[in-house]
Amino acid sequence: MRDIVVIGGGVGGLVTASVAGQLGLKVTLVERSERLGGDCLHYGCVPSKTLIKSARVASLFGRAGDFGLDAAPPGIDLARINARVRDVIETIQAYDDPQRFRAYGVEVLFGEAVFTAADEVRVKGQRVRGRRFVVATGSRPAVPPVAGLADAGFLTSEQVFGLQRMPPRLAVLGGGPLGVELAQALHRLGSRVSLLEVAPEILPREDPVFAGELRGLLAGEGLDVRVGYEVERVDRVGDRKCLQLRLRHGEDRRPLEVDEILIAAGRLPNVETLGLEAAGVAYDRGGIAVDRRMRTSRRHIFACGDVCGPYPFTHVAEYQAGIVISNAIFRFPRRADYRVVPWVTYSDPELARVGLNADEARARYPDVEVLTFAFRDVDRALAEGEPEGRMELVVRRGRILGATILGVHAGELIHEIVLAMKARVPISRLSGAIHAYPTLAQVARRCVNTHYAGTLFSARTRRVVHWINRLIP
Repeated sequence: MRDIVVIGGGVGGLVTASVAGQLGLKVTLVERSERLGGDCLHYGCVPSKTLIKSARVASLFGRAGDFGLDAAPPGIDLARINARVRDVIETIQAYDDPQRFRAYGVEVLFGEAVFTAADEVRVKGQRVRGRRFVVATGSRPAVPPVAGLADAGFLTSEQVFGLQRMPPRLAVLGGGPLGVELAQALHRLGSRVSLLEVAPEILPREDPVFAGELRGLLAGEGLDVRVGYEVERVDRVGDRKCLQLRLRHGEDRRPLEVDEILIAAGRLPNVETLGLEAAGVAYDRGGIAVDRRMRTSRRHIFACGDVCGPYPFTHVAEYQAGIVISNAIFRFPRRADYRVVPWVTYSDPELARVGLNADEARARYPDVEVLTFAFRDVDRALAEGEPEGRMELVVRRGRILGATILGVHAGELIHEIVLAMKARVPISRLSGAIHAYPTLAQVARRCVNTHYAGTLFSARTRRVVHWINRLIP
């Protein structure tokens, strides 16, 4: 009988198994693929950001004149770029070596884990019984039910990083974070990319104003961005693929001919093959149902990460693993708190978000103030040649309810706001904190200071200052 059986070798499962093993518990970790690390390492965060970096360097070559330089266009070899992607994956993979976990006392098994009872799973015919279980099986790319798509063929994030040649023309289906990121990167690396989103705007979970601003910047680079269009069917014409597009709220129909299709239309939780019915664990298409202590409908079975949501981010899976560790290992009742969850779309410029946006805040509170400051007024952004975008802070009674940043290194800059929100720091503290000059981080302080500008330079303040200087020598 094992103390804990962890199903899934992504970040949530690895964190849980590592801690439990080092604390001396009897732990079994089961991973169905041949390697630990999960989707993030092999098909998601790591390879996509590595590819994006190469694309950004290629883009900077094209902008050499903006920096007073002459530079020939770079030679782009997708095989070499993806070889670098694999090198980065292998470097990080060393931290997820099964032997490392075995050295912690963790039993590592490779194969499909299927519940046969509430206290037992089978892995390749081997019975594994446990007192507690953690399901961290992640998610997989969702493929939309488009007629002819399967016959025409397509790529997902599980194949795109293995390409040896750049498709001359590419359609990306899905304008969420991954679709936007890969569409821009592959466009910068030489493909003629059409980004298709069925919703009225790209990045449907973001503030539509910011999403629209980013869409404008992408279009300015020459990326073909089409919103509000759905794909009715796909036909194969020789080596090419013809997508029949229809405006979702209209009669406009038009064909789009491409060489390859990349699906980036969301994710589905990996629940179907687990045998959850045998364990009595409740789930649906959205994943496994859990409470704030990450317990499923069977209190000794926990879940974390994409398989249960509510946010499909690696950093949330890691956070949830901490909640599981507290409850399942230390038996200390700790609940997940999603009040301050940041996320980033790694486009160029980046779009980062935490908390409520302006519309969400106004729907809840009548006394919301929205502060904004543009990067074009931040000296470091001008020096870097990156003046696009702005920061927006949503403030109520002197405290931050949320923030959105569209701009260079937005994913790094958001964390000052994350900490301020988590610690409930009033904006006066941010205003009073010294920010080094010249840094991009000055955008936060200067955004906050717009709150005080109206009062500071008002007619009333001017009168007060006038009399102070008259009456006090």
